[in-house]
Amino acid sequence: MKFKKMSLSLISVLLLASCGQVNDTSEESTTISSEETTTSTKSAEEVKKEYIENVEDEFLASASEVTYTDTTVTFSDANSNEFTLERGVSDVCILYPSFTTLWYEAGGVASGVIGGSSAIELYNEYIGRDITQDDGVTVLATSSSGTKWSTETIIASQPDLIICSTSMSGYSTISAPAEAAEIDCIAVDYADLGDYLKWFKVFSLLTNNTDLYETVALNTLSEVAEVIYECNNSNLESPRVFSMFSGTKSFTANTRNVLVGSMIETLGATNIVTEWGETSEERLTIDFEKVYASKPEIILIQCHSDTETSSALLESLYGDNELWQAVKSEVGENNIFWLEKVLYHNKPNSRFAEAYQNLAKILYPNYTFSFEA
Repeated sequence: MKFKKMSLSLISVLLLASCGQVNDTSEESTTISSEETTTSTKSAEEVKKEYIENVEDEFLASASEVTYTDTTVTFSDANSNEFTLERGVSDVCILYPSFTTLWYEAGGVASGVIGGSSAIELYNEYIGRDITQDDGVTVLATSSSGTKWSTETIIASQPDLIICSTSMSGYSTISAPAEAAEIDCIAVDYADLGDYLKWFKVFSLLTNNTDLYETVALNTLSEVAEVIYECNNSNLESPRVFSMFSGTKSFTANTRNVLVGSMIETLGATNIVTEWGETSEERLTIDFEKVYASKPEIILIQCHSDTETSSALLESLYGDNELWQAVKSEVGENNIFWLEKVLYHNKPNSRFAEAYQNLAKILYPNYTFSFEA
């Protein structure tokens, strides 16, 4: 989400104006009447309201493009395919566990899902139970990787709708067979809060639970916007942050194009990786000479698995790396944080506010936020 620079520049002007600090020495400015000056001055509360509205509008940009009637919902999927679907759909196969948890959060129930230990862990965490054991639910595969699916099994279940991911060969595996069987197949790409809001809106319309969009999704957005406002408008010193991603075999550097990287910037901190040059990549190979030269004050490690496994991998890869040891020494062990998988690797869904709040407390440990009161 790249609204921060635009919004902050606007709000900075508004803040200065409200404090009487915007100077215009032109002849025209001297003729402004006191009445006009009063009307153009905004109170701190009005400035905050405008700032938060800007933040919310940016996150809602994709959701605002979703339209609906009493009986249908119209939207574009991740591949820019436009759909107009009947509301009240019930026979749905969802081929990505994170999207399944969002479907349930939006009031739906799936007829076919992905099983396996990691999926079941996710269902227990977000839905509160192992839904693969629910009556009427069929386990279609035990992996989210499309290359491991039996498309015949999925198509044979004859759902009204298939929801799948653009990653892990999901859509490319199932889209053609689904089209041949005349089954609607939606490609979903869910990378940040804006995507969450869009797909929650679509799903809640399809399940006819539109009240949940306001009480769950929009409430989450409101809480996140408050955190963003507070981080950027409390005279806090912007920390320099290096964010690493712990994969199964290696570590990479998070750019602003992944959730954690964008959150760092949105909360007013500096992601040192952005200083290495513009890139469209989500993650970059780590160059510890650049990391050391960039002088990070905080290191965030986003975990693909549990902290213990990621920590062991880090030690095995870089335990003897002098530059890494120098970076650690400069930053200090107390400023190295492991970001839990549930909030920062999986899709947080309605826990986005918790994810932003926890990260804000890491970035600004000496500040007491309003949500902590």
